[in-house]
Amino acid sequence: MSRHIQVTFDAHDPRALSSFWREVLGYVHPGPPGIDLPEDADPLAAWDDFLAGIGVPEEQRNTRSAIEDPDGHGPRLFFQQVPEGKVAKNRVHLDVRVAPDLRGEERMAALEAECDRLVALGATRVRRYEPAPPLSAGFIVMTDPEGNEFCLD
Repeated sequence: MSRHIQVTFDAHDPRALSSFWREVLGYVHPGPPGIDLPEDADPLAAWDDFLAGIGVPEEQRNTRSAIEDPDGHGPRLFFQQVPEGKVAKNRVHLDVRVAPDLRGEERMAALEAECDRLVALGATRVRRYEPAPPLSAGFIVMTDPEGNEFCLD
């Protein structure tokens, strides 16, 4: 039997980091429990209202955030605030499958275009690895706004 997973990120700013990854993955912020949001509603504003309504102090409203695959297939990503900063290379990272069916220059051009989009959102480009068939089709290593490494693959 397979299991569903949630990937958890330690973060300085859970809301900002979840918003970055929402844009990377095409995910959505879920609304608060028991609240049906209109299609055009801002789920983060709804969370602010919900947390205020249940008495959560303003300084504690950015201690966690989550995003979900709108199609229900990918894992949920959870972001929790921690006091310490990132001090070493992460031992697990995400590979964002941008061009799984492309090869050669076409693949690398697709990865470069996505790299440019993510840099504009706050990511940092680390390095590009050229295709080395048959074991590697090429990829780009990046970090998110809080320094977590990931790859465009």
